[in-house]
Amino acid sequence: MRQFARTPLAVATAVAAATLLAACGSGFDDSDDGGGGEPSEASGGDTGEPASLTVMIGSSGEAETVAVQEATTRWAEETGNEVEVIPAQDLVQQLQQGLAGGNPPDLFYVSPDRFRMLAEGGSLYPYGDQIEDADDIYQSLRDAFTYEGELYCAPKDGGVHALVIDTAAWTAAGLTEADYPQDWDQLATAAQALTADGRVGLAFTGDYNPVGTFMLAGGGFFVNDDQTEVTADTPENLATLQYLQQNMDAGSFAFAPNIDAAWGGEALGSGKSAMTIEGAWIVGALQNDFPDRQWTAVPMPAGPGGQGSTAFTNCWGIAQDSENQAAAVDLVNFLIAPEEQQAFAEAFGPIPSRASLADWNAETFPEKAAFAEGMDSARSQVAVPGFESVLADFNTQLEGMAAGTVTPEQALQALQTNGEAVLAQE
Repeated sequence: MRQFARTPLAVATAVAAATLLAACGSGFDDSDDGGGGEPSEASGGDTGEPASLTVMIGSSGEAETVAVQEATTRWAEETGNEVEVIPAQDLVQQLQQGLAGGNPPDLFYVSPDRFRMLAEGGSLYPYGDQIEDADDIYQSLRDAFTYEGELYCAPKDGGVHALVIDTAAWTAAGLTEADYPQDWDQLATAAQALTADGRVGLAFTGDYNPVGTFMLAGGGFFVNDDQTEVTADTPENLATLQYLQQNMDAGSFAFAPNIDAAWGGEALGSGKSAMTIEGAWIVGALQNDFPDRQWTAVPMPAGPGGQGSTAFTNCWGIAQDSENQAAAVDLVNFLIAPEEQQAFAEAFGPIPSRASLADWNAETFPEKAAFAEGMDSARSQVAVPGFESVLADFNTQLEGMAAGTVTPEQALQALQTNGEAVLAQE
């Protein structure tokens, strides 16, 4: 994943990179001396010798890097193998260089928007049938890394958008918990009540991620379920963009850049908005950058199509050219097992990808519960190779819509045309 930064897309994607999950391994030879004992079947290659693995991550910071290093060290001590953790400065570039040069890391982060390209190109070893308790991982997260009906890699984290509220502003506006919006009408009403001099009711990053979440709640999306057809220019998506446009015109909604905020978290934290829409990455950002801001997160309000959100995740990819595939699979199963997922959540905050940990997560980190609610019904990000350029253009269309130079109809028509051109190349 990309490095963590306070920019609209980087924030959204970095959180997934920051969300490493791990757990107790199984299938190891026990040893009374606690030193790892004899190498297990998770050794490298077919030689039976201990494996030496490289693990490349897009770390969000020191806390994540240390947590990954400590987890892989625990596995190495149990198995007799060795692991080197490489925090990439630019994961995409460094991974591409390794793959092109025939010397990729054994294990690495893979985002949904890069997954299909790597799978189609034969760069990934498909080990989904070797994942322990795979059915316990949220279906939406597994969908993100399934290609031609085959699960390729284990989702290591997960999360959805939530509505984040400035509780002081909420109370000052005479609102209570009973007023937390359940649908779009209530969201618009609350935003109007919260809009005051120098503050907009709701501001969010003006890119395809939160707008895509609105589209899902409106009954539409960018592509169909199996990502073989562009579904942008539809009545449902038009109604969604018109809803956003109407509330922006009323002055109660805004894209964060239009109120001099880089992203939704900054808009809320700085007091320029009373509500925003973000994923769980906002928690650490508010704690670090705006520690005095009091807030709560609630599930996204339902739209005409019900409740919906984009699912944010990463998986543990294993290189097809790795000589240590058996050991790498064993390490992944260690890292995604429940006990290690809990340890990582406590160390640096990722939301577990296992449904069986939902109650634990909500009880242990109640402030993050809303960022996991609805994970089963969420939709994975578009994974069609080349579609990122289509969505980048859509971001430009959204900017024009906010400025009044592009209509919702024009934005969707451009999205449809550009998307169809990319799919035609498949």
